[in-house]
Amino acid sequence: MKIEGVIFDLDGTLLDSTWVWSQIDTDFLKKRGFEVPKDYSTAIMAMGFEEVAKYTIKRFLLQETKEDVMAEWDAMARDAYAHDVKLKKGVKELLLWLKKQDIKMSVATSNSASLFEPCLKNLGIYDWFHSFTETGDVKRGKEFPDVYLKAAEKMGANPGNCFVFEDILPAVLGAKKGGFQTVLVREPKWNYAKEDFDLICDYAVDEIDEAISLLNQWKCDMI
Repeated sequence: MKIEGVIFDLDGTLLDSTWVWSQIDTDFLKKRGFEVPKDYSTAIMAMGFEEVAKYTIKRFLLQETKEDVMAEWDAMARDAYAHDVKLKKGVKELLLWLKKQDIKMSVATSNSASLFEPCLKNLGIYDWFHSFTETGDVKRGKEFPDVYLKAAEKMGANPGNCFVFEDILPAVLGAKKGGFQTVLVREPKWNYAKEDFDLICDYAVDEIDEAISLLNQWKCDMI
């Protein structure tokens, strides 16, 4: 069976960028007299950019509009994404393998093009992707399948023959609801119990390039 497409999350999956958002959370809330609550990262992990802005305004009773909040976050992150954010270990190896196999690749992200486009161009991989889909292009966040279904539609791919790579379980669950093959790239920060990802995702890897062997095996098993 042919793999018709691979859909990647960006932050925490392809890009070593979660540190940027951790620092933004700290600086943004400190400026307003708050510390980052322990459950904040978990609460927002599967939300889209606009959803996070709405949630933050509501939770901390801020007077700004969601547009103001998003603009401030965008400005805070722009320089880091353009110059400092790097690929995670093994990413280039996997992407090169997929290119050689002539398998379409796309991105499904909660991030905004104003940040990820300069980043991916700086890293020299922007043109490797068939298309990009943001959660802002659909009505719901990554805990639902909408963004992945839209990404697959753009590639002309059947979800059942399409792999989704994510680093958080709520997003993996969202992709599963759409009928996709799912790969969790384990992120120690989230400290998931093994039984949790065994129950939810089809595959799990510690380093993303480990997926080369499982993708090869999947093709062989489906013949």
